Amino acid sequence: MKEKFMREAIRLSIENVETGKGGPFGAVIVKDGKIIARGANQVTTDNDPTAHAEVVAIRNACKALSTFQLDGCEVYTSCEPCPMCLGAIYWARPDKIYYANSKEDAADINFDDQFIYEEIAKPINERKLFTQQMLRDEAIEGFKKWSESQDKIEY
Repeated sequence: MKEKFMREAIRLSIENVETGKGGPFGAVIVKDGKIIARGANQVTTDNDPTAHAEVVAIRNACKALSTFQLDGCEVYTSCEPCPMCLGAIYWARPDKIYYANSKEDAADINFDDQFIYEEIAKPINERKLFTQQMLRDEAIEGFKKWSESQDKIEY
């Protein structure tokens, strides 16, 4: 069954290129042996840099399940997830991830995320993207209210 699900993710990646809708990335999310959501790269069609196949599939799965976590689910993706997608997958909390192409394969066709991995590891003041903390004393109020709230939904 795992091969069937991975082949669907791969099929989505190929179809996405053939139809001109975006990059060669596809993903499916499976629960209880059934595909509950699909996603393909929609970065250029939606003008959304976060619309990677895995993120699209996660959004679709959460809608289908009416939840913000994917407990009991498996993610099948045509390529090893980039840092953003890997973060999104961890936040969604599925049970397993399976991937086909490696991040090195992606780099070979100019989808290279290595610089992001390297930037994340650097101290903030050494990163290429200017970053500065400000108004923490004001912003911390939201965190205090969250901590004290009796109505919050933990995640």
